[in-house]
Amino acid sequence: MDEATVTMTQKDRTQLYVIKLLIDGKTTIRDAAEALNLSERQVKRLKVGVVKDGDGFVVHKNRGKKPVHTIPGETREQIIALAKDRYKGVNYTHFSELLGRPEGIVVSQPTVARILKAAGIKSPRKHKSAKPHRSRPRKEQEGLLAQMDASPFAWVANQKWSLHGAIDDATGKITGLYFFEEECLEGYFTITKQMICTCGIPVSIYADRHSIFQSPKNPKLSIEEELLGHNIAYTQFGRACQELGITLIPARSPQAKGRVERLWETLQDRLTIEMRLAGVTTIEEANLFLPVFINRFNKRFAVIPKQSEPAYRKAILPIDTILCRKVTRKLDGGSTFSYGGIKYQITSDGRVVPIAPRETVAVLCSPSFGIKAEHNGRIFNVREYEQPAKEVAKSGAAPKPRPSIPAKDHPWRSGLPIGPRYDKGSVACKALYDSTCSRL
Repeated sequence: MDEATVTMTQKDRTQLYVIKLLIDGKTTIRDAAEALNLSERQVKRLKVGVVKDGDGFVVHKNRGKKPVHTIPGETREQIIALAKDRYKGVNYTHFSELLGRPEGIVVSQPTVARILKAAGIKSPRKHKSAKPHRSRPRKEQEGLLAQMDASPFAWVANQKWSLHGAIDDATGKITGLYFFEEECLEGYFTITKQMICTCGIPVSIYADRHSIFQSPKNPKLSIEEELLGHNIAYTQFGRACQELGITLIPARSPQAKGRVERLWETLQDRLTIEMRLAGVTTIEEANLFLPVFINRFNKRFAVIPKQSEPAYRKAILPIDTILCRKVTRKLDGGSTFSYGGIKYQITSDGRVVPIAPRETVAVLCSPSFGIKAEHNGRIFNVREYEQPAKEVAKSGAAPKPRPSIPAKDHPWRSGLPIGPRYDKGSVACKALYDSTCSRL
């Protein structure tokens, strides 16, 4: 028996047996084709090949050879070593992307998965079986709806920060990301400004019922309250959305704003690794790294909306004076007001702006510009107001005595006659009190 016969499979031996019957004239081409489940043309080709080249013709010529596109052994070892060391904990899909970007190893995700599974390296992200649920379709136009949320997480070296984020519902693009120590109003103002500067003003914002977005006092007025002229108690963020013409929609559950919730799952897997590879250690470095990551993320995951025309509106007013804290104050004399325990004076070009006392002004406070004042649609600068020093008493003159305030148990407060110190509980004191009352 030759080498070809040794490497034959059971299928090859069956084909060879039928072809030899055909060569010996013991069967027909039609019957042979039906027995082997082949076309008559293939049966004729096998008959000619066996007659010409022998029994080994039925064995495929590429059997035992490595395919041309086989990954070299050195590359396989390099991929396994990188997965165990530098890219430890990275899922298969992200790992294949990272191999192509900084390492220059271009391999597909199935190839990476096959190599790592053979080496006993499992993906940290296990895909659970999909649960049946009713998903809300995407908006047809970019800018119709933006979803906002914040995610507290140990993003860098067990440092827990809150990542504030906004995502477009129609395309899945990240429109804003920023780190703060805690979830706060400044964080949402920052990502809103990012979205307006890069894309425009959205039609509506979908967020949870956090007190930053919705006041717990009177979130919704009844018809009777509206007829009586009552106003809604807006939060600072709600007031800013009203000034920008944005409809703020409260979500009743995390599942309702599922796109931004799924975004956190992706970022907690990808962004942490990307920042670790970039050497990010502080919150300032993380915020500088975010624009690079957003651009890369949107190229990878953004989808095309049904309508190509975006619904974003361009901002005409200065948004810094809208995306800030605003409180009202009554003016004192000299165009002054108190804010945060400090007295300020309204100025313009270094001069005091003459505004009548008791006028109402809006005090604007923001980390970007400090404190300003708004009156009749105009924005003014402010400066700290120093109270004029009081007149100092002349030397030698005796200071005016301060009036003394009687104590709570003083006889003057209890109605007893002022004189020698009496014990109110004594018999003499009671007799004196009775005699005084009898004379009245």
